[in-house]
Amino acid sequence: MTRGHDQTGWHPASWHSRKAVQQPSYPDAAAVETVLGSLSRLPPLVVSGEVEALKKQIAEAQRGHRFLLQGGDCAESFDECNSDRIAKKLKILLQMSVVLLHGLKKPVIRVGRMAGQYAKPRSADTETRDALTLPSYRGDLVNRNGFTAGDRVPDPQLMMRGYERAALTLNFVRALVDGGFADLHHPEYWDLDFVAHSPLAKQYRRIVESISDSLDFFESISGGPVHHTRRIDFYSSHEGLHLLYEQAQTRFIELRGHWYNLSTHFPWIGMRTADVDGAHVEFFRGISNPLAIKIGPGMTAEWLQELIARLNPNNEPGRLTLIHRFGAGEIESRLPAMIDAVRATGSTVLWSCDPMHGNTESTASGLKTRRFDNILKEVELAFEIHQEAGSYLGGVHVELTGDDVTECTGGARGLTDADLARAYMSQVDPRLNYEQALELAMRIAGLRGR
Repeated sequence: MTRGHDQTGWHPASWHSRKAVQQPSYPDAAAVETVLGSLSRLPPLVVSGEVEALKKQIAEAQRGHRFLLQGGDCAESFDECNSDRIAKKLKILLQMSVVLLHGLKKPVIRVGRMAGQYAKPRSADTETRDALTLPSYRGDLVNRNGFTAGDRVPDPQLMMRGYERAALTLNFVRALVDGGFADLHHPEYWDLDFVAHSPLAKQYRRIVESISDSLDFFESISGGPVHHTRRIDFYSSHEGLHLLYEQAQTRFIELRGHWYNLSTHFPWIGMRTADVDGAHVEFFRGISNPLAIKIGPGMTAEWLQELIARLNPNNEPGRLTLIHRFGAGEIESRLPAMIDAVRATGSTVLWSCDPMHGNTESTASGLKTRRFDNILKEVELAFEIHQEAGSYLGGVHVELTGDDVTECTGGARGLTDADLARAYMSQVDPRLNYEQALELAMRIAGLRGR
């Protein structure tokens, strides 16, 4: 039916005939149907034109002409849907993109893990504390983080709350962008409260001044403004985990002749839900959004090739991004085989590196953390391995926050395990703070010759 993907026998609910993992078990089926009916009638969160524009940019990144920056919270919280938190996340992504633009000398695609990252996969269905066992917290879209029986019961009304928070977030981001907040002429708008105290402040200022001087020079000789520096494109992404929620916002767009998941621009499939014959792959194969697949140590070459064949049988440009997350210790032994496997299919993909998930460890006190040195090492190795294989690393996927948290150790301030307790705020996984995220961008920008 379509040039880009196979919709044979597909409809938005066809995934119900497949095994669906990581899904909540709601006690009241009628309440679920009521919420889904309401969600399906509400306006979509994004529109197909935005989705197609992103797909076009990803296709350019596949050819080496752009670089994808995808970042944000591990799991968003409804309580953190406020203007200050949203602006801070947008600021750090803008700052990182300016550094990457300066260093890589190519346009940056800005994609936030935001406005929908409310559901999280879990390694176990239950959690035990002090001999009390309850269902696991699966994100604000499903249940509540408090450790009581009532908190952990899946509540379908939370899907409606998730839609509302996502809409509020996207509305505020769009207002900021349209209002000139992202104007490259005025990056001082993006300063976070503690930027002046950062060891990287002077280096960042030099980059900003260089870009500003270049813009002024170009506009002086061209006699007019460079309009694309005054307004940027910014896209949303989240893991397409909660299939009922995703289905409710999936629409057929007559003008384009395709189905789109309009809960986000750029959904991805995680390792836990990437069964070729499973419900998630069945759902994803029929939507026209650009898609990403997380690739970890458990992925085999044959499995990856089957996923590519199922999700992008006609090799549509911009359709597929592969986000590898092996960890600094395994990337050298795992990634080359994945590159060879994809090359053997003849498929065009965008390779992106997630240096966070494969480098998670626990401290002696039981806190999960990530070492900045390991995060940086994985990115550096990824660039090297792709170059040696004649491939192209065209993006990074990072869990970060605009807040001054202490969740990952290392970085310019040399945070240690003892520092983690000062401001450890993540509900799920540790994130890079502002300084660490900016430092990572600077180090990536320095790899442009590789």
